[in-house]
Amino acid sequence: MTREEPRSRPYTKKKCRQYTMEYLNYGFIPSPKNAQLPMCLICEKMFSNEAMKPSKLLEHWRKTFNFQSFKFHARPTLTTVFSSAAQQVESDGMKASYNISLLIAKTGKPHTIDEELILPAVSEVLHTVLHKPATDIIKKIPLSNTTVQRRIDEMPTDVEDTLYSYLRTVQFLLQQDESTLPGDEALLLAYVRFIKEEKINEKLLFAKPLETDTTERSIFLAVEELFKEKEIPLTNLLAVASDGAPAMVSCHLGFIAYLTEFRSERLSAGCTGGALRNSQTRSSCKALY
Repeated sequence: MTREEPRSRPYTKKKCRQYTMEYLNYGFIPSPKNAQLPMCLICEKMFSNEAMKPSKLLEHWRKTFNFQSFKFHARPTLTTVFSSAAQQVESDGMKASYNISLLIAKTGKPHTIDEELILPAVSEVLHTVLHKPATDIIKKIPLSNTTVQRRIDEMPTDVEDTLYSYLRTVQFLLQQDESTLPGDEALLLAYVRFIKEEKINEKLLFAKPLETDTTERSIFLAVEELFKEKEIPLTNLLAVASDGAPAMVSCHLGFIAYLTEFRSERLSAGCTGGALRNSQTRSSCKALY
């Protein structure tokens, strides 16, 4: 009896795909090294025979094309390079214009000093010390007489808007003071004190003439009008202080009474001329006073 030999599996020939012109639809051409294998037109990657399925080629094309398309559109060009450089120079020139205008305002010099002295001095420094052509740089700094005046007028407005915007979001103290101008005209001064970046800041909120009288109601209406106009909540008021003068203290207490009607919590009061008499004010406003 002979032993049966194991049956051998039937031999199946492995199917090899051949490059066809159909692959051009997916962005593939015959590889220069092997014309039977496809090569991507974008990344120049050659694919093996197993990866020649149309679905795999199409997936590779979509991923590569999207990335390369983004990379292409985000590339720096001559236009963008020179445009960004010009914008930077123009922005720096505008900043210098505002800074110089602020210096002129602080020193109280006439606005014509920029064209008569400042620009020639800057030009001399650029030419003599830095050995750079001053003409192109000077042109980027607008400092005419009218420009300086406009800059000076714009800066206080921007400072006020920044203050009002900040007071809408924080609690603060309000200090009132009354002054008399020539001609017996009453002027109400209001200061705010608040904490910003862990530092105590004190700013002038407004200076308004009292057209009718100096009663507590007139003072309250002047403050309320500004708060409504600038959209500052009265509830942000933590405490109110006065200068301590007898006439002002009496008026100050009346102002507190009007103000309390608009608040659910009782408002702290105090005098800045001496020690704070109200214990609640001392405890709640310790950081600000």
